[in-house]
Amino acid sequence: MLNIEPEAKPVVEQTWKRLADFVFELGMLRKTPRTGYQFLGSGAENVAEHSFRTAMIGYMLARKSGADVARTVFLCLFHDVHEARIGDFNYVNRIYNTSNPVLAITHALEGTGLRQDALELWHELEAGVTLESRLAQDADQLDFIANLKEELDLGNPYASKWLDHAVLRLKTDPALELARAIQTTDQSDWWFVRPDESWWRKGNGKPRP
Repeated sequence: MLNIEPEAKPVVEQTWKRLADFVFELGMLRKTPRTGYQFLGSGAENVAEHSFRTAMIGYMLARKSGADVARTVFLCLFHDVHEARIGDFNYVNRIYNTSNPVLAITHALEGTGLRQDALELWHELEAGVTLESRLAQDADQLDFIANLKEELDLGNPYASKWLDHAVLRLKTDPALELARAIQTTDQSDWWFVRPDESWWRKGNGKPRP
């Protein structure tokens, strides 16, 4: 994968117009599907949906770990921004395709005033040296793990094999703890059981005496 940062070009005037361009570009992530589910045979999501829950999981892990919460969340939010331009390559695609995410981020952020910060975050995440970057990488995987558990609960037997491999990618203890909890929790418990299971017996009107 080519990750060579392009040479600096003359700075484009930083205007609200360029920020507006970037807002519309972020909207493309809603239209960019995550492609691995075609191999699993069920499930679907777009990159924006994935990035949102990844950021929330990153927040949880950072709180548990005593890490820099804001930086972890920022790493999560920017981790797939380049896919608005290059799309999502699943693990099969990556055997045959290459991409240049650094070039994509650079072009996306030229003239916005955000380029330096965003590239710094992207390089930190890829290096995986800081605690925050490892947590963000784990948050990325945990979102996928949660999706696989949902598909497993809904009857896709192949999701179990994928889950076993996904858990092995986790790097931090808090992520492993959360993964264990996800694997042993029915995906419907949050609404079916809690906060009060008795509502199922109420039906229409008052419950029977």
